[in-house]
Amino acid sequence: MLTLSCVGSMLAVVWYGICTGRWEVEELKENTVPGDKGLVLKSIARHHAVSAMLTKPFIFDTKPLIVQYEVNFQDGIDCGGAYVKLLSSSDDLDLEYFFDKTPYTIMFGPDKCGEDYKLHFIFRHKSPKTGDYEEKHAKRPDVDLKKFYSDKRTHLYTLVLKPDDTFEMLIDQSVVSKGNLLEDMVPPVNPPKEIEDPNDKKPDEWDERAKIPDPNAVKPDDWDEDEPSKIEDRDAVKPEGWLDDELQYIPDPNAEKPEDWDEEMDGEWEAPQIPNPKCETAPGCGEWVRPMMTNPNYKGKWKPPMIDNPNYQGIWSPQKIPNPDYFEDLHPFEMTAVSAIGLELWSITPDIYFDNFIICSEKEVADRWAADGWGLKKLVASANEPGMFSQLVTAAEDRPWLWVLYILTLALPVGLGVLFCWPTKKIEEDIDYKKMDVCKPVTKGELEQERGEIDDEAELEEEKENEDIAVEEGEDKNDEENEAAEGSQEEGDKSNKSGSEDEMKEADESTGSGDGPVKSIRKRRVRKD
Repeated sequence: MLTLSCVGSMLAVVWYGICTGRWEVEELKENTVPGDKGLVLKSIARHHAVSAMLTKPFIFDTKPLIVQYEVNFQDGIDCGGAYVKLLSSSDDLDLEYFFDKTPYTIMFGPDKCGEDYKLHFIFRHKSPKTGDYEEKHAKRPDVDLKKFYSDKRTHLYTLVLKPDDTFEMLIDQSVVSKGNLLEDMVPPVNPPKEIEDPNDKKPDEWDERAKIPDPNAVKPDDWDEDEPSKIEDRDAVKPEGWLDDELQYIPDPNAEKPEDWDEEMDGEWEAPQIPNPKCETAPGCGEWVRPMMTNPNYKGKWKPPMIDNPNYQGIWSPQKIPNPDYFEDLHPFEMTAVSAIGLELWSITPDIYFDNFIICSEKEVADRWAADGWGLKKLVASANEPGMFSQLVTAAEDRPWLWVLYILTLALPVGLGVLFCWPTKKIEEDIDYKKMDVCKPVTKGELEQERGEIDDEAELEEEKENEDIAVEEGEDKNDEENEAAEGSQEEGDKSNKSGSEDEMKEADESTGSGDGPVKSIRKRRVRKD
């Protein structure tokens, strides 16, 4: 296990050339853990460099590499980085001259400028064929990194490289990106087998035009290229009340020349122009000009229509040749050994806090290291976290429109409670209706008088019904006599059977008509009873 503390003599601070940035060992500004200090970048818009040797080089063989450290942007971050570099082992490595050109094997950590939030993972790959180094960049994480740069909290950054050529990037022990060194790096580790021939040139007769003007097209005889696109509207008429003799702007009659106006220096003073008040009620002032309209005869410059090019040969590209620098590295994990760690940064925002660097191969060791350092800071920050009300007020300070949302959220349940729970006001109609329903006491004399009135009404109705029955019976008898007379006048060729049927039918009708009034009287009497 390789570890690096942020205090003590292990850090070699470099002051030379353009690296004039200042470092300090300080406690956190907020959520301070007593006795815990970190390395703080202090200068604004300066280059900073600080580095330290590892106790022994890390060799990429059969064990994974874990790089982990803490960062806190105590004042936020406008533009600057907080990434760490693992410096390549070499005989001429001298940390006294550590700067941006010092060879490194891995660069990992956060970086931000403007609204571009990045989490770098870059490694320098050595070509086994040419010996040249080329930077390989991991693809950008698919998560939103903004909160890690703006919440002013300590965050834990972890890079895990495994011998099977896979990698993971974690923030606060949560994976934000992972991939394969052979598949998810830009540019790819292994170059293509074939490349375009740099000496191949496009032939002069090669035709890349998919469309060409029709050589057989002829401009029509009535095509006039001299016609303007806009002409005066001849049908336009000057509006009534147009003031031809009035200017649209006139000198301000109330303006006065300033007392300090010097005509020799400033020239002749002129009153400022203001809109003519007479033109406010008129359709216009000054010389009337006909408005312009689109020319219906305008066609523009004639061009022949485009047709398919019969000689089209497609887009030319150089021919492919074998790549002279081709190689196949099946295990890019086997990188150049690492013997030092350093921070080489430029930032326009100060007070970037670093702490608890560790380089190891065991995940359990890194987790225990994180629990003893970052975990403790996280607990302190959670304990000092403001309550819900304070958070809402803080959010509304940056976004005042949230106050409207807060008020509506509180007013809605209160209004509903008042609406459903408040007693309703009685209206006069309901009161009158209820008064009419109140039972009143009835005397014996009033009850007998009411019964007598009911009996008198019943007798009148029965007399009227009897009269109606007598009228109906008279009508029935007349109907029977008429039907009998009609039956005797029927033709002689009708059978006795049909005659008997008619008589039966007449009898049934007379019987039915006789029962009708009786039934109706019975029904009426039942209803009265």
